[in-house]
Amino acid sequence: MSVHIVALGSECPGGVGPGDETAGPGQFQGGLLWSYLGHGARELDPNSVTPSRHPLNPAFMEYQSRVFGDVRVMVRDCPSWDLLDSDWASVRSVVEQADIVVIKYSVNDKLAFQQVRNIYAPRLRPLLRHWGVPVILVAVGARLNDEGPPCTCPLCASDWSSCVPHSEGLQLSRDLGATYLELPSLNNFFVGRYFGSVLEYFMIQCLKQKAKERPDKRRGHRFNEPRPPHLDQPARLPPVRVEESTFSQDLQWLLERGVQFADVAFYAGDSGKELGWAHASVLCAVSPYFRQLLVGRQAWERPVSRCTCRERDGPHSLLSTWDGGIDDLPRADGHPPGHLSRLVVKDPLLCLCLWETLMFLYRGAWEWEYLEEAIAEKLKNPLAMAQLMDRIRSFVGREKAPRDTPTPRSQQGPLTLGSLFNSPLYSDVIFMVQGSVLPAHRAVLVARCDVMAAMFSGKYAEARSRVVPIHGVSSDTFLAFLEYLYTDTCCPASVLQAMAVLVCAEMYQVKRLQHLCEVCVCAYLQSMPSRELASMGISVIRLLRRAKCHNADQLYVWLLHFIANNYLIFSHKPDFLELSDEEREQVERLRWPSRGYLQELSEYQQRRRQIRKSRCSIM
Repeated sequence: MSVHIVALGSECPGGVGPGDETAGPGQFQGGLLWSYLGHGARELDPNSVTPSRHPLNPAFMEYQSRVFGDVRVMVRDCPSWDLLDSDWASVRSVVEQADIVVIKYSVNDKLAFQQVRNIYAPRLRPLLRHWGVPVILVAVGARLNDEGPPCTCPLCASDWSSCVPHSEGLQLSRDLGATYLELPSLNNFFVGRYFGSVLEYFMIQCLKQKAKERPDKRRGHRFNEPRPPHLDQPARLPPVRVEESTFSQDLQWLLERGVQFADVAFYAGDSGKELGWAHASVLCAVSPYFRQLLVGRQAWERPVSRCTCRERDGPHSLLSTWDGGIDDLPRADGHPPGHLSRLVVKDPLLCLCLWETLMFLYRGAWEWEYLEEAIAEKLKNPLAMAQLMDRIRSFVGREKAPRDTPTPRSQQGPLTLGSLFNSPLYSDVIFMVQGSVLPAHRAVLVARCDVMAAMFSGKYAEARSRVVPIHGVSSDTFLAFLEYLYTDTCCPASVLQAMAVLVCAEMYQVKRLQHLCEVCVCAYLQSMPSRELASMGISVIRLLRRAKCHNADQLYVWLLHFIANNYLIFSHKPDFLELSDEEREQVERLRWPSRGYLQELSEYQQRRRQIRKSRCSIM
């Protein structure tokens, strides 16, 4: 086998010009590649007076050597870029035959480097990327001020105008997709160990690629040995799709239509007019200001806003409680009496844009751009808009930051209801599950689950009772179900727990949670090795039965393909007989390996045994 290397450029300052053809042999014999090949390098025709030239393009000088014992290295070296302008088509044909391309330049010849970077590199870049040839860019020579590592600072580089900085060579290598090397000199250490190791790596990769592409020469041609059958890859498992999150939309619906479960009323400070209703659980989860106002030990102690736009007026409170704070008032629509917090909005700007502010808080308190657009459209005053934005920032506990300051990643996402999960704060319903007490909030449950919305809004016993018993579900499973409703996330610890949460999600008609559980089951099964699948105590066939029973259609189809892809494991288990005729037909159709491959493999092994018996044992 052989490796073809094309070298372009000169390692010497000044290079070789069009009229310096007589200096050609000395140029390449003292060059980088000739130094690497050592004594084994020789011209194609040693008896010739002139150096060997390429038949299509005489600008290239040719010589060869042997590496790795029996691998022939053919080098075509062109020390001058100007010689390539005569016939670029032939240059392209030479570069096209290359296995490795080496581009050289001297760090003390900046004009030649600029010529390579501005003229020839744009021509070579599309060709090299199209052919996928490895490229090595080598900078040879020591800069005038080099006493240590190369310095790229324009203030301390005294040879900046005449030498090529390290950064420019590195940028050229990135443009060409090349490996960048710097050789202070052409001695044995830098050429043999530094450049040579990189070049030998690419030569080994080239030889491996050629070995794969060449036809397989078998020793068994005398006995006409059969070829083994080809085993196709198993069919891809069908994807399990998950619906997009509707967490923000659910809470927005709660603000717009969940008045029945509202327990906070807003009134204008000047006129006493009712401005709107809200839910204390959502406000306290998102805003520390409302948490201090509604949950403080003494509700009449008004929290001081951190807004600085009215420092001349002293501490300014945006909201205050009315009549001492919290009253027990009867509710409409037959709803049991509950705590109603009445808040007085003292700021006129907040009174005008209260709905936009509540919508922003309910949707997670992170859509600042949409909030600014809504407030600007309503106020039409930049100064008033800036003042109101500062006050809204005080609600969520975020100070005003400069525009150039990036927002931390932890503050980019929406503020969820995770702080209220399994918390008695403002809890108005208690679930009794297997003796466990799980507090919850009707407003969140109604917004996130349609079945619970009907259960707490209709004429059912749960609508008027504070304690609601849950049957047929374990406490851990129902707690994971509630965690999804509050946080929009689900992380089951095992396949069985994921299936249990899936059953609970199907019971309460939460499709997205059901899809998340399907993804978890698929991920757990797909990550198991074959040995664990064969010995695990979980029956995949029974998982298939439960998926079909609880309308997990995506998981049902995925498990059928999974059983087919691991046919040799599951077909030997006793529960494989529990598959229906239709399911078994589909598994047989998708099975891997197929019956045809197993039959071909049996015939191949039989022919191999016959050939071995027919050979002479002595020979």
